[in-house]
Amino acid sequence: MTTLHPRAYKATVIWTLGLLFLGSIVHATESSLACPDWPTCFGTMVPEMTGGVFWEHLHRLVAGGLVLMFVLATWLARREASDRPWVYRASVAGVVLLLVQSVFGGLTVIYRLPDLISTTHLSLAFIFLSLATVLAVTTHGAKDSKAPPAMKGLGREDGAKLTRYAAVAAIAVFLQSVIGALVRHTDGGMSCPDIPLCLGQIIPPLINIQITSHFLHRVMAIVASGAVIWLYSWTTTKCDVPNQVKRLSMIAVGLLITQLVLGVVSVLTFLAIPPVSMHTLFAAALLSILVALATIGAQSNAEVETPDMSTTTL
Repeated sequence: MTTLHPRAYKATVIWTLGLLFLGSIVHATESSLACPDWPTCFGTMVPEMTGGVFWEHLHRLVAGGLVLMFVLATWLARREASDRPWVYRASVAGVVLLLVQSVFGGLTVIYRLPDLISTTHLSLAFIFLSLATVLAVTTHGAKDSKAPPAMKGLGREDGAKLTRYAAVAAIAVFLQSVIGALVRHTDGGMSCPDIPLCLGQIIPPLINIQITSHFLHRVMAIVASGAVIWLYSWTTTKCDVPNQVKRLSMIAVGLLITQLVLGVVSVLTFLAIPPVSMHTLFAAALLSILVALATIGAQSNAEVETPDMSTTTL
């Protein structure tokens, strides 16, 4: 019987990426307070969709759709994945996370965009994206009870290394993204208007949160780049690593390069809307790919360590 919850999880990942992109447009167009109230917009759920209201209310509608999509995925998992109860429990945790993140979104409006709450709102979105990615990868291929193709051919040692290297890269990208959210919400995007230096220095005077967060964002970009490149180098030089894993690591490098270029272009164009919005989207996509690779490594270990009961004799 064909199962539907893996498809619902994959749709959730794509939907979340779209929502993150839309949220970046909302901020870049300065539409975050176009609807001064929450959860309604000017006291109604169907405001006139013009100007900044279009972007802000569209963002809310898409966010509501994401909640409904993931609730559906959770319901399907309860019906179809009874042999793996952890999938359902993780889904329930994801629903709670989504609701908390939505509340933080409301607080950003009610309290007029406080830096810490706004940064937390975006950070929770990245955490949810990571959880949805884990669920999408681990349930892939569930309809025939076989391991996803990318897992086949990974030995126990290689799977452990893949998990370790990809997890380190994912954590670095996540931290860079959180700092980037702080840069965005403290209006520090142009605190270092020159590249590759910052205010003409390698280490600028860290006299305020805008300069400090912008500088740390650049430092973490170097750290994250090193981690992703190391992962790519390891996967491409190992002959016994499955081709699908190598392709995913190549995609990760491509996303990294594009995201770095978009970051530079964002500064050179004085935070033009297209590069700034795409910068967030590519960071989220990179995080999702890295989480997927880490999950594939972890799943390959689980497959190796789990005995095949069908061939066990008494």
